[in-house]
Amino acid sequence: MLPITHSRKNPTQLTFIVLMILVGLNLRPALASLAPLLPRIASEGQFSVLTLSMLTTLPVLCLGLFAPFAPWLARRLGLERSLALALIILSAGLALRGIVSLPTLYSGTLLIGAGIGVLGTLLPALVKRELADSADLMTGVYTMALCLGGALGAGLSIPLADLLGSWSLSLMSWASFALTALLAWWWIMPQPAADQQQQETTGYARALLRQPLAWQVMLLMGSQSSLAYIVFGWLPTLLVQQGYGESEAGWLMSASILIQLFSAIAAPWLARLSKDQRPAFIAVLTLVGLGLWMLLLGSPALSWPGAILLGLGQGGSFSLALTLIVLRSGNSKIAGELSALAQGGGYTLAAMGPLAVGLMIDANMSIQGITWLLLTVLAFAAAMALLAGRQYVLDLDDNGTLVTIKQD
Repeated sequence: MLPITHSRKNPTQLTFIVLMILVGLNLRPALASLAPLLPRIASEGQFSVLTLSMLTTLPVLCLGLFAPFAPWLARRLGLERSLALALIILSAGLALRGIVSLPTLYSGTLLIGAGIGVLGTLLPALVKRELADSADLMTGVYTMALCLGGALGAGLSIPLADLLGSWSLSLMSWASFALTALLAWWWIMPQPAADQQQQETTGYARALLRQPLAWQVMLLMGSQSSLAYIVFGWLPTLLVQQGYGESEAGWLMSASILIQLFSAIAAPWLARLSKDQRPAFIAVLTLVGLGLWMLLLGSPALSWPGAILLGLGQGGSFSLALTLIVLRSGNSKIAGELSALAQGGGYTLAAMGPLAVGLMIDANMSIQGITWLLLTVLAFAAAMALLAGRQYVLDLDDNGTLVTIKQD
Protein backbone atom coordinates (compact mmCIF):
# COMPACT_ATOMS: atom_id res chain seq x y z
CA MET A 1 0.00 0.00 0.00
CA LEU A 2 1.19 3.52 -0.74
CA PRO A 3 2.43 5.52 2.29
CA ILE A 4 -0.24 7.41 4.21
CA THR A 5 0.21 11.17 4.55
CA HIS A 6 -1.78 13.10 7.14
CA SER A 7 -0.25 16.56 6.68
CA ARG A 8 -1.77 17.38 3.30
CA LYS A 9 -4.59 19.89 3.21
CA ASN A 10 -7.79 19.42 1.26
CA PRO A 11 -7.36 20.55 -2.36
CA THR A 12 -9.03 23.66 -3.73
CA GLN A 13 -12.46 23.25 -5.30
CA LEU A 14 -10.96 23.53 -8.79
CA THR A 15 -8.36 20.86 -8.03
CA PHE A 16 -11.04 18.58 -6.61
CA ILE A 17 -13.18 19.05 -9.74
CA VAL A 18 -10.19 18.03 -11.89
CA LEU A 19 -9.65 14.94 -9.72
CA MET A 20 -13.38 14.14 -9.89
CA ILE A 21 -13.27 14.33 -13.69
CA LEU A 22 -10.12 12.16 -13.86
CA VAL A 23 -11.70 9.47 -11.68
CA GLY A 24 -15.03 9.75 -13.50
CA LEU A 25 -13.30 9.19 -16.83
CA ASN A 26 -12.40 5.67 -15.63
CA LEU A 27 -15.96 4.52 -14.88
CA ARG A 28 -16.99 3.68 -18.46
CA PRO A 29 -13.98 2.70 -20.66
CA ALA A 30 -13.88 -0.75 -19.04
CA LEU A 31 -17.49 -1.30 -20.15
CA ALA A 32 -17.44 0.47 -23.51
CA SER A 33 -14.06 -0.81 -24.75
CA LEU A 34 -15.20 -4.45 -24.96
CA ALA A 35 -18.24 -4.00 -27.20
CA PRO A 36 -16.46 -2.93 -30.44
CA LEU A 37 -14.10 -5.90 -30.05
CA LEU A 38 -16.83 -8.53 -29.63
CA PRO A 39 -17.21 -9.30 -33.38
CA ARG A 40 -13.43 -9.76 -33.65
CA ILE A 41 -13.30 -11.96 -30.53
CA ALA A 42 -16.29 -14.01 -31.71
CA SER A 43 -14.71 -14.51 -35.16
CA GLU A 44 -11.73 -16.24 -33.54
CA GLY A 45 -14.09 -18.94 -32.28
CA GLN A 46 -12.33 -19.26 -28.91
CA PHE A 47 -15.35 -18.12 -26.89
CA SER A 48 -19.05 -18.80 -27.47
CA VAL A 49 -21.69 -16.09 -27.82
CA LEU A 50 -23.06 -17.17 -24.43
CA THR A 51 -19.63 -16.64 -22.85
CA LEU A 52 -19.37 -13.19 -24.42
CA SER A 53 -22.91 -12.44 -23.20
CA MET A 54 -21.78 -13.16 -19.66
CA LEU A 55 -18.79 -10.84 -20.10
CA THR A 56 -21.16 -7.99 -20.98
CA THR A 57 -23.57 -8.86 -18.15
CA LEU A 58 -21.18 -9.61 -15.26
CA PRO A 59 -19.73 -6.10 -14.79
CA VAL A 60 -23.19 -4.50 -14.74
CA LEU A 61 -24.41 -7.13 -12.27
CA CYS A 62 -21.39 -6.41 -10.08
CA LEU A 63 -22.20 -2.70 -10.18
CA GLY A 64 -25.48 -3.52 -8.49
CA LEU A 65 -24.13 -6.15 -6.10
CA PHE A 66 -21.17 -4.09 -4.83
CA ALA A 67 -22.70 -0.58 -4.79
CA PRO A 68 -24.50 -1.22 -1.46
CA PHE A 69 -21.14 -2.14 0.14
CA ALA A 70 -19.67 1.30 -0.63
CA PRO A 71 -21.21 3.07 2.43
CA TRP A 72 -20.06 0.17 4.66
CA LEU A 73 -16.54 0.43 3.23
CA ALA A 74 -16.46 4.22 3.65
CA ARG A 75 -17.49 3.95 7.30
CA ARG A 76 -14.51 1.70 8.00
CA LEU A 77 -11.79 3.17 5.78
CA GLY A 78 -13.01 6.68 5.06
CA LEU A 79 -14.28 7.99 1.73
CA GLU A 80 -10.85 8.87 0.34
CA ARG A 81 -9.16 5.57 1.17
CA SER A 82 -12.18 3.60 -0.05
CA LEU A 83 -12.05 5.38 -3.40
CA ALA A 84 -8.31 4.66 -3.68
CA LEU A 85 -8.94 0.98 -2.91
CA ALA A 86 -11.66 0.87 -5.59
CA LEU A 87 -9.22 2.32 -8.14
CA ILE A 88 -6.68 -0.38 -7.22
CA ILE A 89 -9.36 -3.06 -7.73
CA LEU A 90 -10.36 -1.53 -11.07
CA SER A 91 -6.73 -1.42 -12.26
CA ALA A 92 -6.17 -5.05 -11.29
CA GLY A 93 -9.36 -6.11 -13.07
CA LEU A 94 -8.40 -4.31 -16.28
CA ALA A 95 -4.97 -5.94 -16.24
CA LEU A 96 -6.42 -9.41 -15.62
CA ARG A 97 -9.00 -9.03 -18.39
CA GLY A 98 -6.19 -8.64 -20.90
CA ILE A 99 -4.97 -12.21 -20.26
CA VAL A 100 -6.62 -14.51 -22.80
CA SER A 101 -8.14 -17.25 -20.71
CA LEU A 102 -11.68 -17.75 -19.47
CA PRO A 103 -10.84 -17.68 -15.71
CA THR A 104 -8.87 -14.42 -16.00
CA LEU A 105 -11.48 -12.83 -18.26
CA TYR A 106 -14.21 -13.58 -15.74
CA SER A 107 -12.07 -12.68 -12.71
CA GLY A 108 -10.97 -9.41 -14.27
CA THR A 109 -14.51 -8.55 -15.31
CA LEU A 110 -15.79 -9.23 -11.78
CA LEU A 111 -13.12 -6.97 -10.28
CA ILE A 112 -13.93 -4.27 -12.82
CA GLY A 113 -17.61 -4.34 -11.87
CA ALA A 114 -16.77 -4.29 -8.15
CA GLY A 115 -14.40 -1.35 -8.52
CA ILE A 116 -16.77 0.71 -10.64
CA GLY A 117 -19.71 -0.14 -8.36
CA VAL A 118 -17.89 1.27 -5.34
CA LEU A 119 -16.47 4.25 -7.23
CA GLY A 120 -19.85 5.18 -8.71
CA THR A 121 -21.43 5.22 -5.26
CA LEU A 122 -18.65 7.02 -3.39
CA LEU A 123 -17.84 9.78 -5.87
CA PRO A 124 -21.27 11.51 -5.70
CA ALA A 125 -21.02 11.46 -1.89
CA LEU A 126 -17.63 13.17 -2.07
CA VAL A 127 -19.01 15.72 -4.53
CA LYS A 128 -21.85 16.52 -2.14
CA ARG A 129 -19.35 16.94 0.73
CA GLU A 130 -16.78 19.03 -1.15
CA LEU A 131 -19.16 21.05 -3.37
CA ALA A 132 -22.36 21.11 -1.34
CA ASP A 133 -23.80 24.33 -2.81
CA SER A 134 -23.58 23.09 -6.39
CA ALA A 135 -23.87 19.32 -5.94
CA ASP A 136 -26.70 18.95 -8.48
CA LEU A 137 -24.85 20.89 -11.19
CA MET A 138 -21.61 19.06 -10.43
CA THR A 139 -23.57 15.84 -10.99
CA GLY A 140 -23.82 16.99 -14.60
CA VAL A 141 -20.05 17.54 -14.80
CA TYR A 142 -19.46 14.12 -13.23
CA THR A 143 -21.88 12.50 -15.70
CA MET A 144 -20.13 14.33 -18.53
CA ALA A 145 -16.83 12.76 -17.45
CA LEU A 146 -18.47 9.32 -17.48
CA CYS A 147 -19.77 9.90 -21.01
CA LEU A 148 -16.40 11.12 -22.27
CA GLY A 149 -14.71 8.06 -20.78
CA GLY A 150 -17.23 5.80 -22.48
CA ALA A 151 -16.69 7.55 -25.81
CA LEU A 152 -12.92 7.13 -25.50
CA GLY A 153 -13.33 3.45 -24.65
CA ALA A 154 -15.59 2.80 -27.63
CA GLY A 155 -13.72 4.93 -30.15
CA LEU A 156 -10.15 3.88 -29.30
CA SER A 157 -10.84 0.18 -28.78
CA ILE A 158 -10.34 -0.94 -32.41
CA PRO A 159 -7.45 1.47 -33.17
CA LEU A 160 -5.64 0.27 -30.03
CA ALA A 161 -6.17 -3.36 -31.02
CA ASP A 162 -4.75 -2.64 -34.48
CA LEU A 163 -1.83 -0.66 -33.05
CA LEU A 164 -0.94 -3.21 -30.37
CA GLY A 165 -1.70 -6.21 -32.57
CA SER A 166 -4.11 -7.84 -30.10
CA TRP A 167 -7.60 -7.25 -28.76
CA SER A 168 -6.41 -8.47 -25.35
CA LEU A 169 -3.67 -5.83 -25.15
CA SER A 170 -6.25 -3.23 -26.19
CA LEU A 171 -8.37 -4.21 -23.19
CA MET A 172 -5.36 -4.33 -20.86
CA SER A 173 -4.13 -0.87 -21.89
CA TRP A 174 -6.94 0.83 -19.97
CA ALA A 175 -5.30 -0.27 -16.71
CA SER A 176 -2.70 2.47 -17.24
CA PHE A 177 -5.52 5.04 -17.33
CA ALA A 178 -6.91 3.80 -14.00
CA LEU A 179 -3.43 3.74 -12.43
CA THR A 180 -2.91 7.36 -13.50
CA ALA A 181 -6.12 8.35 -11.70
CA LEU A 182 -5.05 6.36 -8.62
CA LEU A 183 -1.64 8.07 -8.42
CA ALA A 184 -3.15 11.54 -8.90
CA TRP A 185 -5.82 10.84 -6.27
CA TRP A 186 -3.34 9.49 -3.70
CA TRP A 187 -0.79 12.24 -4.37
CA ILE A 188 -3.21 15.18 -4.08
CA MET A 189 -6.06 14.12 -1.77
CA PRO A 190 -5.47 13.55 1.95
CA GLN A 191 -6.22 9.96 2.96
CA PRO A 192 -7.61 10.27 6.51
CA ALA A 193 -8.97 7.28 8.38
CA ALA A 194 -12.71 7.12 8.98
CA ASP A 195 -13.81 9.18 11.97
CA GLN A 196 -16.56 8.39 14.44
CA GLN A 197 -19.08 10.51 12.59
CA GLN A 198 -18.52 8.52 9.41
CA GLN A 199 -19.13 5.30 11.32
CA GLU A 200 -22.66 6.33 12.34
CA THR A 201 -25.42 4.58 10.46
CA THR A 202 -28.41 6.38 9.00
CA GLY A 203 -31.06 3.73 9.63
CA TYR A 204 -33.23 4.67 6.63
CA ALA A 205 -32.55 1.69 4.37
CA ARG A 206 -35.45 -0.48 5.55
CA ALA A 207 -37.81 2.49 5.75
CA LEU A 208 -37.05 3.34 2.12
CA LEU A 209 -38.17 -0.11 1.02
CA ARG A 210 -41.65 0.71 2.32
CA GLN A 211 -41.90 3.87 0.20
CA PRO A 212 -43.26 3.44 -3.37
CA LEU A 213 -41.36 6.57 -4.48
CA ALA A 214 -38.03 4.91 -3.61
CA TRP A 215 -38.96 1.88 -5.72
CA GLN A 216 -40.01 4.12 -8.60
CA VAL A 217 -36.63 5.91 -8.54
CA MET A 218 -34.82 2.54 -8.41
CA LEU A 219 -36.82 1.03 -11.28
CA LEU A 220 -36.31 4.16 -13.36
CA MET A 221 -32.56 3.98 -12.75
CA GLY A 222 -32.54 0.26 -13.58
CA SER A 223 -34.58 0.43 -16.79
CA GLN A 224 -32.80 3.41 -18.35
CA SER A 225 -29.43 1.95 -17.28
CA SER A 226 -30.37 -1.38 -18.87
CA LEU A 227 -30.70 0.35 -22.24
CA ALA A 228 -27.39 2.12 -21.70
CA TYR A 229 -25.52 -1.12 -20.97
CA ILE A 230 -27.16 -2.89 -23.89
CA VAL A 231 -25.71 -0.12 -26.07
CA PHE A 232 -22.32 -0.47 -24.32
CA GLY A 233 -22.36 -4.23 -24.73
CA TRP A 234 -24.05 -5.02 -28.02
CA LEU A 235 -24.66 -2.01 -30.28
CA PRO A 236 -21.54 -2.58 -32.43
CA THR A 237 -22.39 -6.28 -32.81
CA LEU A 238 -25.96 -5.42 -33.87
CA LEU A 239 -24.66 -2.84 -36.35
CA VAL A 240 -22.14 -5.32 -37.81
CA GLN A 241 -25.04 -7.76 -38.34
CA GLN A 242 -26.76 -4.94 -40.24
CA GLY A 243 -23.81 -4.74 -42.64
CA TYR A 244 -21.65 -2.04 -41.07
CA GLY A 245 -17.89 -2.52 -40.77
CA GLU A 246 -16.57 -3.12 -37.25
CA SER A 247 -14.63 0.16 -37.25
CA GLU A 248 -17.65 2.19 -38.39
CA ALA A 249 -19.83 0.42 -35.83
CA GLY A 250 -17.33 1.34 -33.11
CA TRP A 251 -17.24 4.97 -34.19
CA LEU A 252 -21.04 5.17 -34.31
CA MET A 253 -21.16 3.93 -30.74
CA SER A 254 -18.35 6.31 -29.77
CA ALA A 255 -20.14 9.27 -31.36
CA SER A 256 -23.36 8.36 -29.58
CA ILE A 257 -21.58 8.26 -26.22
CA LEU A 258 -19.56 11.42 -26.95
CA ILE A 259 -22.71 13.42 -27.75
CA GLN A 260 -23.99 12.48 -24.30
CA LEU A 261 -21.59 15.09 -22.94
CA PHE A 262 -23.93 17.90 -24.00
CA SER A 263 -27.18 16.52 -22.65
CA ALA A 264 -25.52 15.23 -19.47
CA ILE A 265 -24.35 18.72 -18.51
CA ALA A 266 -27.64 20.34 -19.60
CA ALA A 267 -30.00 17.92 -17.81
CA PRO A 268 -29.43 19.20 -14.23
CA TRP A 269 -30.21 22.73 -15.43
CA LEU A 270 -33.47 21.40 -16.86
CA ALA A 271 -34.21 19.68 -13.57
CA ARG A 272 -33.79 22.97 -11.72
CA LEU A 273 -36.47 24.70 -13.79
CA SER A 274 -39.32 22.84 -12.10
CA LYS A 275 -40.09 20.55 -9.18
CA ASP A 276 -41.81 18.28 -11.73
CA GLN A 277 -39.26 16.51 -13.95
CA ARG A 278 -41.75 14.48 -16.00
CA PRO A 279 -41.62 16.66 -19.16
CA ALA A 280 -37.81 16.58 -19.22
CA PHE A 281 -37.76 12.79 -18.79
CA ILE A 282 -40.31 12.17 -21.53
CA ALA A 283 -38.36 14.44 -23.90
CA VAL A 284 -35.04 12.61 -23.42
CA LEU A 285 -36.61 9.13 -23.47
CA THR A 286 -38.36 9.99 -26.74
CA LEU A 287 -34.96 10.84 -28.21
CA VAL A 288 -33.67 7.43 -27.06
CA GLY A 289 -36.54 5.67 -28.84
CA LEU A 290 -36.04 7.62 -32.08
CA GLY A 291 -32.29 6.97 -32.00
CA LEU A 292 -32.67 3.23 -31.49
CA TRP A 293 -35.23 2.95 -34.28
CA MET A 294 -33.09 4.93 -36.75
CA LEU A 295 -29.91 2.96 -35.93
CA LEU A 296 -31.37 -0.54 -35.88
CA LEU A 297 -34.30 -0.38 -38.32
CA GLY A 298 -33.62 2.72 -40.42
CA SER A 299 -31.60 3.10 -43.61
CA PRO A 300 -27.82 3.62 -43.47
CA ALA A 301 -28.41 7.31 -44.21
CA LEU A 302 -30.09 7.60 -40.79
CA SER A 303 -27.27 5.95 -38.82
CA TRP A 304 -25.36 9.08 -37.82
CA PRO A 305 -28.48 11.15 -37.00
CA GLY A 306 -29.72 8.14 -35.04
CA ALA A 307 -26.46 7.93 -33.09
CA ILE A 308 -26.73 11.63 -32.22
CA LEU A 309 -30.34 11.37 -31.04
CA LEU A 310 -29.57 8.23 -29.03
CA GLY A 311 -26.64 9.96 -27.36
CA LEU A 312 -28.62 13.08 -26.52
CA GLY A 313 -31.39 10.97 -25.02
CA GLN A 314 -29.21 8.60 -23.02
CA GLY A 315 -26.92 11.29 -21.66
CA GLY A 316 -29.92 13.30 -20.52
CA SER A 317 -31.82 10.38 -19.03
CA PHE A 318 -28.84 9.10 -17.01
CA SER A 319 -27.94 12.55 -15.70
CA LEU A 320 -31.58 13.24 -14.80
CA ALA A 321 -31.87 9.88 -13.03
CA LEU A 322 -28.80 10.67 -10.88
CA THR A 323 -30.07 14.19 -10.19
CA LEU A 324 -33.46 12.80 -9.22
CA ILE A 325 -31.85 10.96 -6.30
CA VAL A 326 -30.89 14.34 -4.81
CA LEU A 327 -34.15 16.08 -5.71
CA ARG A 328 -36.33 13.36 -4.15
CA SER A 329 -34.35 13.31 -0.86
CA GLY A 330 -35.11 15.60 2.06
CA ASN A 331 -31.56 15.51 3.46
CA SER A 332 -28.09 14.21 2.67
CA LYS A 333 -28.45 11.04 4.77
CA ILE A 334 -31.63 10.05 2.94
CA ALA A 335 -29.89 10.87 -0.35
CA GLY A 336 -27.04 8.50 0.55
CA GLU A 337 -29.40 5.65 1.35
CA LEU A 338 -31.54 6.31 -1.72
CA SER A 339 -28.41 6.39 -3.90
CA ALA A 340 -27.30 2.97 -2.59
CA LEU A 341 -30.79 1.55 -3.20
CA ALA A 342 -31.25 3.10 -6.64
CA GLN A 343 -27.81 2.16 -7.91
CA GLY A 344 -27.55 -1.20 -6.13
CA GLY A 345 -31.00 -2.48 -7.05
CA GLY A 346 -31.14 -0.58 -10.33
CA TYR A 347 -27.87 -1.91 -11.73
CA THR A 348 -28.70 -5.44 -10.63
CA LEU A 349 -31.88 -5.22 -12.72
CA ALA A 350 -30.01 -3.47 -15.53
CA ALA A 351 -27.66 -6.45 -15.88
CA MET A 352 -30.54 -8.54 -17.21
CA GLY A 353 -30.73 -6.38 -20.35
CA PRO A 354 -27.33 -7.20 -21.89
CA LEU A 355 -27.79 -10.88 -20.97
CA ALA A 356 -31.22 -11.02 -22.63
CA VAL A 357 -29.92 -9.39 -25.82
CA GLY A 358 -26.92 -11.75 -25.88
CA LEU A 359 -29.23 -14.75 -25.62
CA MET A 360 -31.42 -13.34 -28.40
CA ILE A 361 -28.38 -12.89 -30.63
CA ASP A 362 -27.26 -16.46 -29.83
CA ALA A 363 -30.74 -17.67 -30.82
CA ASN A 364 -30.46 -15.79 -34.15
CA MET A 365 -33.46 -13.62 -33.35
CA SER A 366 -34.19 -10.90 -35.88
CA ILE A 367 -33.04 -7.34 -35.37
CA GLN A 368 -36.71 -6.33 -35.40
CA GLY A 369 -37.45 -8.57 -32.42
CA ILE A 370 -34.47 -7.21 -30.48
CA THR A 371 -35.50 -3.63 -31.26
CA TRP A 372 -39.03 -4.25 -29.95
CA LEU A 373 -37.54 -5.58 -26.71
CA LEU A 374 -35.53 -2.39 -26.33
CA LEU A 375 -38.58 -0.23 -26.99
CA THR A 376 -40.55 -2.22 -24.40
CA VAL A 377 -37.87 -1.51 -21.79
CA LEU A 378 -37.99 2.14 -22.86
CA ALA A 379 -41.77 2.25 -22.36
CA PHE A 380 -41.35 0.85 -18.85
CA ALA A 381 -38.71 3.53 -18.10
CA ALA A 382 -41.16 6.20 -19.28
CA ALA A 383 -43.87 4.82 -16.99
CA MET A 384 -41.50 4.96 -14.00
CA ALA A 385 -40.43 8.49 -14.98
CA LEU A 386 -44.07 9.62 -14.92
CA LEU A 387 -44.28 8.36 -11.33
CA ALA A 388 -40.83 9.27 -9.97
CA GLY A 389 -40.78 12.67 -11.67
CA ARG A 390 -43.76 14.02 -9.73
CA GLN A 391 -43.48 16.72 -7.07
CA TYR A 392 -42.85 14.45 -4.08
CA VAL A 393 -39.90 14.13 -1.70
CA LEU A 394 -38.76 11.52 0.84
CA ASP A 395 -38.38 13.25 4.19
CA LEU A 396 -38.91 12.86 7.94
CA ASP A 397 -42.15 13.87 9.64
CA ASP A 398 -42.37 15.45 13.11
CA ASN A 399 -41.97 12.02 14.71
CA GLY A 400 -38.80 11.25 12.78
CA THR A 401 -40.54 8.71 10.53
CA LEU A 402 -39.58 8.52 6.87
CA VAL A 403 -42.57 9.52 4.71
CA THR A 404 -43.33 10.72 1.19
CA ILE A 405 -44.35 14.39 1.16
CA LYS A 406 -45.89 16.37 -1.69
CA GLN A 407 -43.87 19.50 -2.49
CA ASP A 408 -45.55 22.89 -2.71
